[in-house]
Amino acid sequence: MKVLVAGATGGLGRSLVPKLIAAGHDVTGMVRSESSADSLRALGAEVVLADGLNAGAVKAAVAAAQPEVVVHQMTALKGGIDFKKFDESFALTNRLRTEGTDNLLAASQAAGVRRFVIQSYAGWNLERGGSEIKSERIPMDPDPVPATSKTMAGLRHLESAVTGAEGIEGVVLRYAGFYGPTGFIGKGGEIVKLIEQRKLPVVGDGSGVWSFIHYDDAADATVKAVESSATGIYQIADDDPAPASVWLPEFAKILGAKPPRHIPVWLARLAVGEVGVSAFTKIRGADNSLAKATFDWEPTYTSWRQGFRHGL
Repeated sequence: MKVLVAGATGGLGRSLVPKLIAAGHDVTGMVRSESSADSLRALGAEVVLADGLNAGAVKAAVAAAQPEVVVHQMTALKGGIDFKKFDESFALTNRLRTEGTDNLLAASQAAGVRRFVIQSYAGWNLERGGSEIKSERIPMDPDPVPATSKTMAGLRHLESAVTGAEGIEGVVLRYAGFYGPTGFIGKGGEIVKLIEQRKLPVVGDGSGVWSFIHYDDAADATVKAVESSATGIYQIADDDPAPASVWLPEFAKILGAKPPRHIPVWLARLAVGEVGVSAFTKIRGADNSLAKATFDWEPTYTSWRQGFRHGL
């Protein structure tokens, strides 16, 4: 099939493009500038240039590529995340999830694209409290932390727009927290540095549950979704959601770092705000059973424990 990947040189795109090509698909990567094109061409992909926020350029790019399937992987998080200014950290990504989604979806419909696959998220946005893991059947958090409201709105918009689009097969993939060579949880990544410097403590009882997924496993699931006829929302995570009180000390051990400190909630609230406190004490993990059954997919790293140990 002819597949257009928007955001082809991002963290997931770098794993996804070669896997699509290896599976026999003709891949075109949509990137913003020629400086990103050489790496894609070296993999055997074609290239079209367009800024996802420029509706005219996106329409021309999709029309030129004439894909059967479009995959939206556009984000802008290279600057890191400030928990106390969460929505500000996601400002450009939120535009790509709203304006960018609308532009790419409209261009796809105009070009007669059959299928549209988009990146969403499964983590802090899931309903907090209650059972440790949440399925797609449970609505996203109805009462999110105020500092995340704009980012939550962006996720709601993209999921609604894609699953409700007329004349096109819409698929939303809610990826868990990425890890791998180019991520925050990767060699030289922001989270790794904080753990090595003992600057990432366990907050309160550390009962916030995190789900993870290696970039390569996420890419494998995405290839399956591209090739499937199934529509709807699917959570892409490993099989081992874990509380912060479990995964953080274990990760420190794997890195050969000192154990993380423990700090009370009141102190963490001053340092990282309510978003940071919620991440370590209230969030819930992602149930992956629907994606596994629908796409006949299994993560290579069934647990973050394996993935972290085998290198990031």
